[in-house]
Amino acid sequence: MNTPGAALERALLAAWFDRPTPPWPLRPLSLLYCGLAGLAALPWRLGWRRPWRAPCPVIVVGNLIVGGAGKTPTVIALVQALQDAGWHPGVVSRGHGRQSRGVVVAEAGLDARRLGDEPWLIRRRTGVPLAVGERRADAADALLSAAPEIDVLVADDGLQHHALARDLAVWVFDERGAGNGALLPAGPLRQPLPATLPPATWVLYNAPAPSTDLPGEVAQRSLSGAVSLADWHAGAPMDPQALLALRHRPVHAIAGIGSPERFFTMLRAAGLTCTTQPLPDHADMSTPLWPPGTPDVLCTEKDAAKLDPTRVGPARVWVVGLDFQLPPALVDQLLAGLAPTPRSTGETR
Repeated sequence: MNTPGAALERALLAAWFDRPTPPWPLRPLSLLYCGLAGLAALPWRLGWRRPWRAPCPVIVVGNLIVGGAGKTPTVIALVQALQDAGWHPGVVSRGHGRQSRGVVVAEAGLDARRLGDEPWLIRRRTGVPLAVGERRADAADALLSAAPEIDVLVADDGLQHHALARDLAVWVFDERGAGNGALLPAGPLRQPLPATLPPATWVLYNAPAPSTDLPGEVAQRSLSGAVSLADWHAGAPMDPQALLALRHRPVHAIAGIGSPERFFTMLRAAGLTCTTQPLPDHADMSTPLWPPGTPDVLCTEKDAAKLDPTRVGPARVWVVGLDFQLPPALVDQLLAGLAPTPRSTGETR
């Protein structure tokens, strides 16, 4: 996309991640951003305003840089790990990019336009109770009222959201780390990168190796297979053989995620020959965005959440799944940080 906005985004990303020092003209604006963020947090730090505390533990999963670093697969994997350990998790999210306002509690029939593409995908993959809202505290309160069996909440994003008290936090970094180390807009950081981790905070690297000096664990990720868009919406599982079969013909890959190149790199590593089309994060998929006449299109599950199988034209659209594994050491540490033990099914608050 060669719009002025896309050109500006590319220039900023290059300044943030491809150069070691932040651009001088933007450094004063970073100081302004730091001051405004400090003022916004001051009432909470001084106790003039108090965060709402849920009657169960809250784990916040977020990233320090703007854009995506792998929060959604982390939330999905964390929720599944909690379920395996006997907990009854629920998820709250802002629902970025949704076409709704206020608090929305997920229910059957709601699509990605109402919930947002990432919350919709989390709900689809895990089946747990989920609510979205601009204020995570309001979403959490509504969700706990609607699903009293919840005994742990996972907040998708929200590290800079002060109104919901948290007990544990997971910071997610991808291979880009902290970029040039500067705050917005001279750099990608939403908050300063600390020298040491705050209490009850863990770092997960969605990358082949740690990308900052902070101690943390490395996630294991691989492509799990592919399935046609229509079958994916019907609930079909990923088929590894379908992905292997795509090696034998040229395909066109699209990705409207925080780091499209990560997806494209994994496709190439799997032996696929593909042209690539990076799209803005949360891109509108109401109409086909790939070149006319494209026979085979590959997309992520996040993109598939917004693609209508009846409106993709003659192209064969394949959804490629991600197998994302949390390090066992991180899971053990998080479970140890939760107290008390999970309630038995049917127990009330």
